[in-house]
Amino acid sequence: MMSDNTLAHRAQNATVTEAAHLPPSAPPTNHGRTVAAWTTTWVVVLGGLIAAGGMVAAQAWIFWVGIGVALLGLVVGKTLQVLGHGQGGAATAARAARTGGH
Repeated sequence: MMSDNTLAHRAQNATVTEAAHLPPSAPPTNHGRTVAAWTTTWVVVLGGLIAAGGMVAAQAWIFWVGIGVALLGLVVGKTLQVLGHGQGGAATAARAARTGGH
């Protein structure tokens, strides 16, 4: 006789126990709202708008300036993260302590 391998049979006759692994500590409560994240986002958006303006105006140099601004935003954001203004950073934790965690 062949074993029944349908989904209903497997749901009713569980044969494997799964272990749940919880994270070692609670995750940050700021939901990514950090100085580094916001700065990166808005500088990259500004660069995208400049590049789009260069496309509309058919000016290649404006397009490349916009791309440069967007890349500069990535560098600035990473620098801020390394300086502690990103998720889990010392400056972000100090700011959360001053403002009540949000």
